[in-house]
Amino acid sequence: MVEWRELVATDKRAGYAGEDYWGKPVPGFGDPGAWLLVLGLAPAAHGGNRTGRVFTGDRSGDWLFRAMHRAGLASQPTSMSRDDGLLLNGAWVTAAVKCAPPANRPTTTERDACRPFLVREIELLTDLTVILCLGSFAYDVASRHLGIRPRPIFGHGVEAPARELTLICSYHPSQQNTFTGKLTEKMFDRVFERAVALGLN
Repeated sequence: MVEWRELVATDKRAGYAGEDYWGKPVPGFGDPGAWLLVLGLAPAAHGGNRTGRVFTGDRSGDWLFRAMHRAGLASQPTSMSRDDGLLLNGAWVTAAVKCAPPANRPTTTERDACRPFLVREIELLTDLTVILCLGSFAYDVASRHLGIRPRPIFGHGVEAPARELTLICSYHPSQQNTFTGKLTEKMFDRVFERAVALGLN
C-alpha cells in the first residue's frame, strides 16, 4: 500500500500533473471536541492522497461536505485543499485506512495495520456519541473495535448501539453509489439528520 500511494503521487493523473501530491498517510481532521465521527474507507488516490486531507478534492468529498454543510456541521459545502478555510463543528472526519490502497480495496492485513491509528483517534475524541460509517468496510472496522455482538447487517440507515456510542450506517458517497442512485442526497441528509438528533440527546 505504501508503494502504491507513492507511485500514484509520482505517476500523476493528467489533470493533476502540475500539482504536488501529498503521497503520505492522510490524517483525520475536524473539531477536537467532536461528538460525531464520520468514518470512511481510505483516502482516494487522486483525492486525499493528492491533497493531504481526507475526502478532499474528489467527488465523494463533494457529496460529504455538502451534506455536512446542510446539517450545520461544516462551514462551507466544498473541500478542495488543506488550506481552503473549511472548518467542522462538532464533527471529525477520518478513514479506517490511512493510505490510498490499490483499486480502493484495502486488504485485511492493511486494515489491521492501520487499526491502532483509528483506535487512538477515537480515544482522543472524548466527547463522541455517534459514529457515522460510510460503507460496509467502515462499519466492519468500527463494530469490531467496539465489540458489537451480535452485529446488525449493514444497510443504509441501520443503527447499532455500543457502550455510550451509536453507530449509524450509510452507503458510501462513491460515484458507484451516487451515479446509480443507490445513494441520493435526500438519503444522505436523512442519516445526518438522525446523527444530529442522536448527538443532541
